[in-house]
Amino acid sequence: MNQSTLYYVHDPMCSWCWGYQPVWQQLQQMLAQQWPTQLTIRYLVGGLAADSDEPMPLEQQRVIASYWHKIEQELKTPFNYDFWRENIPRRSTYPACRAVIAARNQNAERTMISAIQQAYYLRALNPSDTSILLQLAKELHLDHDQFKADMESDQLNQQLLDEIHQARMIGGNSFPSLFLERQGEITELPIDYHHAEPTKQIIECLLR
Repeated sequence: MNQSTLYYVHDPMCSWCWGYQPVWQQLQQMLAQQWPTQLTIRYLVGGLAADSDEPMPLEQQRVIASYWHKIEQELKTPFNYDFWRENIPRRSTYPACRAVIAARNQNAERTMISAIQQAYYLRALNPSDTSILLQLAKELHLDHDQFKADMESDQLNQQLLDEIHQARMIGGNSFPSLFLERQGEITELPIDYHHAEPTKQIIECLLR
């Protein structure tokens, strides 16, 4: 089998990505067992919301909180609603996306994604704040100076913009999204929020 790539387009502050996380973890384990070397999984940050210092309007807060309730009801995903009382929310996920790339530079991409999600959805912390992201890097025992420098660098910001552009070019306009690239052809895969097996079977058919 030729080398193939599975792209996972996500945002660390996307509530549906948080809801999909258990199934996504199971799917990755299944794929690693079946194609340990032939299939590469690559994460692409999709950039849900650009940088902003403006407080999120109350109506938008209510809308996003309603998404949390919907996901909680449909998928039994836990959420800590204290976030809305204890923070000044901003519609800004680019800082968290930069943190994912900065952690990737230290081989800690997936652990940072998990840390951001848990901070946001379970610990009622605000990953739109750089101070929280620096705290998470410290908790993960990353090189703090390198992480901070990367977060502030023009090079990493350009890498973020390039990655968002790549995600859009392959069709990643909503999160989470999955795309399989094989033999130069890219196919979008349906997201099943309840079971990993259907997606695995589709990938298996495409890789035959």
